[in-house]
Amino acid sequence: MRRILLLLSLAGCAFAQSESFNHVKWTMTVESATTAPGGTVLARLTAQVDPEWHMYSLSTPPGPIPTTIKTVNGGALAKVTFFEPPPIRKYDPNFQADTETYEGTQVFLARIELRKDAAPGNITIAFQPRYQTCSGTQCIPPRTRDISAVVAVAEGTPSAAITIPAGYLEAKPNAGGQTAPASTDTLAFLALAFGFGLAAIFTPCVFPMIPITMSYFTGQRGGFAQALTFCLGIIFLFTGIGIVTTLALGPSGVVQLGSNPWVNGFIALIFFAFGLSLLGAFEITIPSGILTRLNTASNAGGYIGSLLMGLTFALASFACVGPFMGTLLAASVEGDKLRPVIGMATFSTGLALPFFLLALFPGWLAKMPRSGEWLSRVKVVMGFFVIAAMLKYIYSLDAVLQTGFLTRERFLAAWAVLFAMAGFYLLGFVRLPGVRATPS
Repeated sequence: MRRILLLLSLAGCAFAQSESFNHVKWTMTVESATTAPGGTVLARLTAQVDPEWHMYSLSTPPGPIPTTIKTVNGGALAKVTFFEPPPIRKYDPNFQADTETYEGTQVFLARIELRKDAAPGNITIAFQPRYQTCSGTQCIPPRTRDISAVVAVAEGTPSAAITIPAGYLEAKPNAGGQTAPASTDTLAFLALAFGFGLAAIFTPCVFPMIPITMSYFTGQRGGFAQALTFCLGIIFLFTGIGIVTTLALGPSGVVQLGSNPWVNGFIALIFFAFGLSLLGAFEITIPSGILTRLNTASNAGGYIGSLLMGLTFALASFACVGPFMGTLLAASVEGDKLRPVIGMATFSTGLALPFFLLALFPGWLAKMPRSGEWLSRVKVVMGFFVIAAMLKYIYSLDAVLQTGFLTRERFLAAWAVLFAMAGFYLLGFVRLPGVRATPS
């Protein structure tokens, strides 16, 4: 008996913790418990949101995960129309966009029309709300709850008048949102990824390898096909990294990470580290043992050898390519769950494109500029840009925590200083690797 009581108490504690973790308590009632077949009833779905937490409306703009209400076992129902109370529309620093939220106790309405052939007797009407809750510093992944109420169906029951209170809006998913900005944002992200791939070409670890690599392919039979396989090796490696990232985070993990301000702080640290790497403070390298094994395997020749050669090249150039790749992966958590994959695929395409074009037009190889200290200049200038991007994440974190440390004025001033430093560096007034001091 004691064991049973202990198990019941543990189950009760677990249930209480689960209710607390959801941060929303749902209940359901119907305005009229009896109706005729084909009649209409009004259900009230009450959501009690914990203090200092909020959930999002059924038609919130893109960014957070909107609340949805699904009908469960609706065989006796002909049509269900949901209405939501007026939400609070304001800027949400978690998602850096305007959102529609609910706080406290909110009542959603469901106008339920029964089928005309509904059998007399009691029927259970059930709904399943799915919702995301956020506080000022974190967001909880979407949760689902089952709520239900019983309605008696009886012939000859007079139909009650259904009145929707003033201010309620018919719930239409994403009615308040616009898809164009999200699409534009994705295109901007892909353009950034492709630009990063092209920029990584002009670094000391990559650019000097282009003539060597292309001379290897042009001297072999089927050189173009092998060069294409080499490019696919580069794309497969970086796209694989994006796939692993997506699988590790889960279906909604990418979006949840992007909405967490502490993760944004961690991303800022990653940007800072990679920015310092591009500025020459240190190098991020792959263990030499892995490179040696891949290089040995690539010497086998043929298409497999070319594919492995592409993998070896991508890893060997990690000291310069890694900061671009890491910065892009960190930025990808702000979007949907496929951003790491499409971001890495686009980045690697930009990185592999010059090799493909040179294999297609070998005469261009002789017209390429020679390696020199200008490569280090490109790398260092990109370091300033990455650190400037880091400030954007710190600014978002500061907006959530409301510390007032990085105000808009300080943010713009820091950007101006960083871009000025990049200009002074190119002019030789700032002593960093790649540029000699300006003669006095």
